[in-house]
Amino acid sequence: MKDYKSLINRKKVPSHVAIIMDGNGRWAKKKSLPRSEGHKRGAEIIEPLMDTAIDLGIKAVSLYAFSTENWRRPRSEVLSLWKLLDYFFRQKIGTLKEKGIQVRHSGLHDRLPSSSLRTIQNAIMETKGNKRLVLNFCLNYGGQQDIVQAVNGWLDERKRQTRLTTGDIEKRLFTAGMPPVDLMIRTGGESRISNFLIWQLAYAELMFMDVLWPDFRPAHLYRAIYEFQQRERRFGGL
Repeated sequence: MKDYKSLINRKKVPSHVAIIMDGNGRWAKKKSLPRSEGHKRGAEIIEPLMDTAIDLGIKAVSLYAFSTENWRRPRSEVLSLWKLLDYFFRQKIGTLKEKGIQVRHSGLHDRLPSSSLRTIQNAIMETKGNKRLVLNFCLNYGGQQDIVQAVNGWLDERKRQTRLTTGDIEKRLFTAGMPPVDLMIRTGGESRISNFLIWQLAYAELMFMDVLWPDFRPAHLYRAIYEFQQRERRFGGL
């Protein structure tokens, strides 16, 4: 692969990169392995990805780890995903703290296994003072559901005859306080956003990469950032 790292303009790096980590199951199938092995290999990609994001000076990375639609998958696969989440944080919490990474969670709490919810909340508490990079795990997340819960939150708090604004919604989204998404990457060769951060992606650049997530390497992220920098972003203007 071309050495895109050396071509990147470090002054024009996206602040917030969102990633749909697609292709774990297909990767496992190609290798005649259980789907759980694909998810395990996919989890191993996260740490080098974070190192690359820190090297580039990216402020936030959002990972689509489990959607509200993923509950439709076989129960055994869903259970293995939550076990993998627990294992990941047990193994990596020290590393995350050492590297200055702040963990956030975007998503609904209902239906999450109690042990997994405790694991997530503990990781958030343990890393809340870190400032180097925000690592936002989108778990039990759906973009439409995100907007609905934000609107419902406003309805619960509104004063009489007030009108809803975009700012009212933004400060009640799961990603409140994070910079807007500049770049969304989807691996696995599919070209859709699958109910991921649909409000936050309003002016994001979209990139669909024909690489399965377990095969994603730092070189792929450097390439994505370089290609992002070749695009002209006008935000509706001229």
